[in-house]
Amino acid sequence: MAKRYFYTQQKSLPTQKLINSPVTALKFDAQIATMLQWAKKSESKVVCVANVHMLIEAYREPDFACVLENADIVTPDGMPLVWMLKLLGVKNQNRVAGPDILVELCRLAPEHDVSIYFVGSERRVLEQMRKRIEVQFPHLKIAGMEPLPFRPLTQQEDDALIQKINQSQAGLVLVALGCPKQEYWMAQHKGKIQAVMIGVGGAFPMFAEIHKRAPLWIQKSGLEWLYRLIQEPQRLWKRYWNTNGMFIYLAVKQLLTQRISERQ
Repeated sequence: MAKRYFYTQQKSLPTQKLINSPVTALKFDAQIATMLQWAKKSESKVVCVANVHMLIEAYREPDFACVLENADIVTPDGMPLVWMLKLLGVKNQNRVAGPDILVELCRLAPEHDVSIYFVGSERRVLEQMRKRIEVQFPHLKIAGMEPLPFRPLTQQEDDALIQKINQSQAGLVLVALGCPKQEYWMAQHKGKIQAVMIGVGGAFPMFAEIHKRAPLWIQKSGLEWLYRLIQEPQRLWKRYWNTNGMFIYLAVKQLLTQRISERQ
């Protein structure tokens, strides 16, 4: 049923299967350059920013697995994904995380005459983001900022949003609705919104400095999830409890299977 939302295509970017889901095996700069190249051409694309939680959701839910399978880019956000890619042979892979994607696109978009539309989160977060952007990236053209309600949009509301985004001529649409809601939303709007849609999850409140991002050494150590858990224990403890252990089991299983296969 879910496949009615997706446009199956021949992937041209290198990918590596992690826990049955494709992850784009390109360095950060190359992935950013690809997004900007598509944005300049107003191509309708979907970029999923994947961490452990997302891959386990896809492992458990076939419909969500289909979303990742048909995405144009699936970035390795979490360090465990980067480590797995390196162990599977992608030696020069680095992290392509949501907050870093947001900042780099804000920095480079003006050089490519590309504007950005921000969708999701709350009005207070978007207003704080606008203030920071005006100071940090004064040349960035903000095509629009649209907080969305927690309820599903009516067809009339959705049509109006699509029209508003397309009329703005935004090349990039950064979406912050949380996983898996934002990934389903992007998949459902592929071919309707003529821009590169990127699901950046919690990057909006981090950029707005409402949530503090972990220090760099914690990010590199793969413990950013613990730092976030301490900040938002009520929201995140159940997610991490249900996903981290399963990811470790499935990752070890995949790596061992590959080692055995290579020796035969």
